[in-house]
Parts: sequence; structure tokens; C-alpha cells
Amino acid sequence: MALVLNNEQTMLRDNARGFLGKNAPIAHLRQLRDGRDATGFSPALWKQCAEMGWAGILVPADHGGLGLGHVEAGVVMEELGHTLTPLPLLSTAILAGTAISRAGSEAHKREDLGKIPAGGLIAAPPGGESTQQSPPKIARGAPRAGGGFTLSGAKPFVIDGHVANVLIVAARTAGAPGNTGGITMFLVDAKAKGVSIERVAMTDSHNAARVEFAGVSVGVDAVLGEVDGGWKALEDVLNAGRAAVASEMVGISDEVFTRTVGYLKERKQFGKAIGEFQALQH
Repeated sequence: MALVLNNEQTMLRDNARGFLGKNAPIAHLRQLRDGRDATGFSPALWKQCAEMGWAGILVPADHGGLGLGHVEAGVVMEELGHTLTPLPLLSTAILAGTAISRAGSEAHKREDLGKIPAGGLIAAPPGGESTQQSPPKIARGAPRAGGGFTLSGAKPFVIDGHVANVLIVAARTAGAPGNTGGITMFLVDAKAKGVSIERVAMTDSHNAARVEFAGVSVGVDAVLGEVDGGWKALEDVLNAGRAAVASEMVGISDEVFTRTVGYLKERKQFGKAIGEFQALQH
């Protein structure tokens, strides 16, 4: 992978930086946080982002997206890091979009993936069962029931789970915790009978929820990929998310560094800019 952005990627970065700087400065997050906004992000802003193509950045062109790659997704995530803008980009455009693109059936792609680029669908990604993401340790089962499966158990810290239309759930349909085999991914309606969702207040103001499944019945048409063989697709989804979050952290770090250097140049003590003091120079 090239370490230098090409002209198109540079243009994407510059456009994202200009748009977010104008429409979603850090004050935007503070306003949502301090006002205890029930959604945690601005649907109007998300619609604007969708119109610019961000929601469909990884969605193939034949399903209405831009069909770009993870470098471009990372470029946008890095700019989000500069302003701490809360958007369902990670959960929906990157994690859920990757899951449905890689493992979904043609019906899933037509009915669900095709709604993502326009911002008409918000999807919550597959989560683990503890504070640490370790999918092989998934223990909650989805035993076969009739012609389908029954989901039970809880998923804490599901990103954007409280506003999702669709939940992507990873559950164990065979094997024992610790095995990569026997994991199956499902696409579940967030309003299905037996699903309960409670928003979780995160200290960093990220949007998340605790999702519980109490005997939720799903058919075989809800399976993403292969029964018992969802590990590879799940790992691809999580890798996409890890790369995106790393890009966001680069943006956060760069913004912190820039602001710190600026403060060292402007703040004066004893008649001198504090950046002139040796300890701070180091």
C-alpha cells in the first residue's frame, strides 16, 4: 500500500476536513453530550455525509456506493478524529457494510446493503460478550429451532446499537468457546420480538448500547455467510474496524499535537513564550 495519498485521496481528505471544520467542530459533540441528546449524533449531518458518498464509501458501485477501499475510509475516519464528530460511519459504513458485502446473500445486498449509501439504514456491528473483543470466546448460543435458530444472551457496548435498524449478531451455533469454528453471523431486525436495547453512557461520549436477546427467532435467511463458518468473515469485519479506528486515533493525536504546539507558542509566562523553556522544548 502506498504511504502517500494520491490526488483523489488528497481531495477527499481536504473536502472532509473543510466540511467537518465548518459543520461539526468539537463544539458540535459537546452540544450533543451536554444536552443529553437521545440519538447522540445529528441525523441531518449524517444525511449530508451520505450525500457526499461517505456512507457508501466501501459499498460496491452496483449497490449504489462509491466502491472505494479502506485507505479512503481511513482518510475520512482520520478527519473525524480531528473534530471528534459522532457519526454512525464506523458502525454502518465500515463494519456493517463490510459484513454484508463479504458475507451477505444477494437478497441481503439488495435489501440492506443498498440502503446504506443513502443513509437510510443504520446497522450495529457484531460485538463480543465482554469489555474486550475476542470473538473466539463467544459462548452465547443460537441453537437450531424448527427451520431456523433461537438467539439468547447479551452483547454489551454495541456501537450505535440504540439507533440501529438492523443488528449484526455473532453467535455460537456449534463447538465450544475458544474455537473459531462454530460461529455464525446473523442479520436481525432491531425491533424483532425478544430484542431489548438500552443505551450505554460511555465516558468518551461514543454512542453504544447493551443489546439483549430473549429467545429471538430468526430464519435461515438471516444467516450472513455460512452456518458454523462465520469466523473468517467476522475477522475481516473486525480488521476493517481496527484499521478505521487506528486512522481515527491518528487524527485525534495529530489534533492534540497541533493544539499543544500552538499553546506553547502563544502562552506566556515570565515575559516569555512557555515553548522557550527547556523542559517544554524537550
